[in-house]
Amino acid sequence: METLSDEDEALREQAIVRLKKKTELRAHLLAYVMVNAFVVGIWAVTGHGFFWPIFPILGWAIGLVFNAWDVYRKVAPTEEDIRREMEALRTRGR
Repeated sequence: METLSDEDEALREQAIVRLKKKTELRAHLLAYVMVNAFVVGIWAVTGHGFFWPIFPILGWAIGLVFNAWDVYRKVAPTEEDIRREMEALRTRGR
């Protein structure tokens, strides 16, 4: 087995964390679809009145969006982000 450099080892750890998050997001999405399909089924069987399942569907969707954000957002700041923040700190310090 080849020895990884420190940089490659750090990238490997980041990749493992990201893959776990993606797997968890897929499980979360599957649970969302299955549970909400069940809730809509209950609504359909009980008379098709006011579409009350919209409340758990939208409420849970907010959590799902935040979960997806956590998985796919830009994790590490770019050098440009760091430079801008340093400049803002310099300006505030005056």
